[in-house]
Amino acid sequence: MIIKTAELETVCGITSKLPENSCPEFAFAGKSNVGKSSLINGLMNRKSLARTSAQPGKTQTINFYKINDSFYYVDLPGYGYAKVPVEEKARWGKMIERYLQKSRMLKCVFLLIDIRHEPSANDKLMADWIQSQGYIPVIIATKADKLNRSQISKHIKMMREGLGLEKDITVIPFSSVTKQGREEIWGLIEQMIQSTDTIEKIV
Repeated sequence: MIIKTAELETVCGITSKLPENSCPEFAFAGKSNVGKSSLINGLMNRKSLARTSAQPGKTQTINFYKINDSFYYVDLPGYGYAKVPVEEKARWGKMIERYLQKSRMLKCVFLLIDIRHEPSANDKLMADWIQSQGYIPVIIATKADKLNRSQISKHIKMMREGLGLEKDITVIPFSSVTKQGREEIWGLIEQMIQSTDTIEKIV
């Protein structure tokens, strides 16, 4: 995919009204330190449009990045960071819930999980909740460069078992360092955009 333009168009806080976009949306969810901003920057071919931080838990808004004037990457607040107060976590959870329930243009939720570790209870809850809302998540196994190639298959199996995933759910190893997995993610997004275009033309 050739990225011609990428810009942060809308930032939604806890009390903000969600935008009524007319272009497809692709959301990214995951723990606060899982590498979500690095992935989004990599997909946009930008170094720092999505803000990364040495302090997990800094993303407290839903950020809409418009790509090529034709679709959106939606950065959801990170979850599961221990130092964030319980009340704050609850508010972020409500934000994510409201977005997943209200968005009419959401086509896919990419759930990011660190490939090095077994999925946490929060990861399992998020995967189950995404599916309960009618979406089939795509699992992005981040930080794949931290493992040897021989370890990746074993850790993906551990991830599938930990999340209780059906066989048809896609798991993509990804590295923001080596760019492994980026083309595969782009390919999925392009397929879904083309599928949306076909449906609209038929209608």
